Amino acid sequence: MSSVLTETTAGAGSSSGVVVNDFSLQVATANGSGSQTANSVLMRSIFQMGVPVSGKNLFPSNIQGLPTWFTIRASRHGYIGRKREIDVLVCMNPETAEEDVREARAGTHVVYEKKLGLENPGKKRDDVTYYPVPFAELVVKITAAPEHAKLRKLIVNMIYVGVVADLMGIDPAESEIAIAKQLKGKKKAIDLNVSAVKLGLDYAAANFPVKIPYRVERMDATKGKIIVEGNAAAALGCVFAGATVCAWYPITPSSSLCESFIDFCDDLRVDPATGKKNVAVIQAEDEIASIGMVLGAGWAGARAFTSTSGPGISLMSEIIGLGYYTEIPAVIFDVQRVGPSTGLPTRTMQGDILLCYFNSHGDAKHPVLFPASPEECFSMAGEAFDLAERLQTPVFVLTDLDLGMNNWMSDAFPYPTAPLDRGKVLDAAAIEKVKDTWGRYKDVDGDAIPYRTLPGTNSPAGAFFTRGSGHNEKAQYSEKAVDYVNNVDRLSRKFDTARTLVPKPEIQDRPGAVAGVLAYGTSHYGTAEGRDKLAAEFGVPLDYCRLRALPVGPETAAWIRRHERIYVVEQNRDSQLVTILRDEFPEIAARFVPIRQYNGLPLDATTVVEGVLSDRKTSGKKG
Repeated sequence: MSSVLTETTAGAGSSSGVVVNDFSLQVATANGSGSQTANSVLMRSIFQMGVPVSGKNLFPSNIQGLPTWFTIRASRHGYIGRKREIDVLVCMNPETAEEDVREARAGTHVVYEKKLGLENPGKKRDDVTYYPVPFAELVVKITAAPEHAKLRKLIVNMIYVGVVADLMGIDPAESEIAIAKQLKGKKKAIDLNVSAVKLGLDYAAANFPVKIPYRVERMDATKGKIIVEGNAAAALGCVFAGATVCAWYPITPSSSLCESFIDFCDDLRVDPATGKKNVAVIQAEDEIASIGMVLGAGWAGARAFTSTSGPGISLMSEIIGLGYYTEIPAVIFDVQRVGPSTGLPTRTMQGDILLCYFNSHGDAKHPVLFPASPEECFSMAGEAFDLAERLQTPVFVLTDLDLGMNNWMSDAFPYPTAPLDRGKVLDAAAIEKVKDTWGRYKDVDGDAIPYRTLPGTNSPAGAFFTRGSGHNEKAQYSEKAVDYVNNVDRLSRKFDTARTLVPKPEIQDRPGAVAGVLAYGTSHYGTAEGRDKLAAEFGVPLDYCRLRALPVGPETAAWIRRHERIYVVEQNRDSQLVTILRDEFPEIAARFVPIRQYNGLPLDATTVVEGVLSDRKTSGKKG
């Protein structure tokens, strides 16, 4: 038995030098080398051992050849955000291997292709531990047959799964189960990949008697959970929310949302009597056309949505303004990526907050929802459609590349039980009762939300003209100043009504805290972990508000007002949410302290800890 395995039995603490179920493992490969299957198997093997885990794929926008990094975060404490510090590094890409090692922290354990010579004079670091493996030689042993020649660059990845499994204590049986799941019953492929894993296991067992001190041991923290991407969860949410129209134009990182919707509809939206699908999915010629189709469908009474990213929102802006002013329901998913312009299309960011909140020219504001998990991608899809119809307006759902395209551990989604909220819709019988007083844009109930009719309503009194130009409360053309002011003031009051309807924040208070931290979307994970570190290691208790939507509702406003300092964590350069909050709360604007990360990588806890401690040092705040 190796010395590490002997120490592992002593417990989970780090005093023995062994750390159990708490590490960050990064695999560096070249894009297009077929490493995705191996990385998924590695992550699923740990997940199946009951250890909380997440996987983040950092890939280039080019199709093939450029560097790719896949990072697995495992945490017995349940922290699944990105960890800035890498503990175990697997170097398979000759283009980045030296840089990857050079940037690694002291104490990192490096598994690498032996022929890269990372331990040669001039390259070797004395403060990291190396595990050289002749991957290129080993793979030939199981792919010597001529028909396997093209498979070598794919199969070689599965060998590092075996090497890491031996070095870190991952159960090989779980890797076999993960391979079978990944390859979906393709026996020849399964057998070949299992052989590759065994090859890596045997090599590591024979050549590395001292194992990596970051160990994987069985837990019971993933029972009943699934691994899913946020885009797939949002797509399923659209199906359950009754969406019948999807109009879209492909763009990274949002495309897989609509592609997943298509796949789900193939199974779930087929009329059993006719065998025909009862859903319309249109890949439009561009983003402008797609949002136009969505508004057209929403005007006709269908639940319709599109999915895009920042550049797509820019193109859609004029039509979104039409939806706002003509008061047509629509749901718009913005899976954010790094901008401006093309920016870094395969990196994550929260840089579209202002773009969406104030979208279009003139005076316009829109409800914006911030899901932080696959569960919320699913549930907020339904809430977005209900809100859009209740408020008769476009509603944004802002996720990001990290949530949309990466692998997240999730509880099973709850089956929706509440009926769909179609809002204020008058049928023929209802319009007959109010036909003399009804106006399409008239505020009858004092909440600034008017009543609408749908095309085909069998009553002449229900007809109206929909126009983006000036109109009065009866939808008649008007350029009168008083009509315009009355209309946009009502729209402003309707936005205030939205404050009471959008998802409420998640609030957690701690005894003794006089300051708080506020975050949204995927910034939640680094913020929650950083907040725990600040309390445990630095004696800094902070209350927490996870904002789940804009506009700010009464619960969030009350939480903000009772804190003397509010750290606002977000992933953009210009503190976009802080800008909105300072506009909403001008009398306490100085209390908001931005903590930002905008390098395209998912937020890590260290950024939050450093940001809070730096502010406390410069401001002199204590307690």
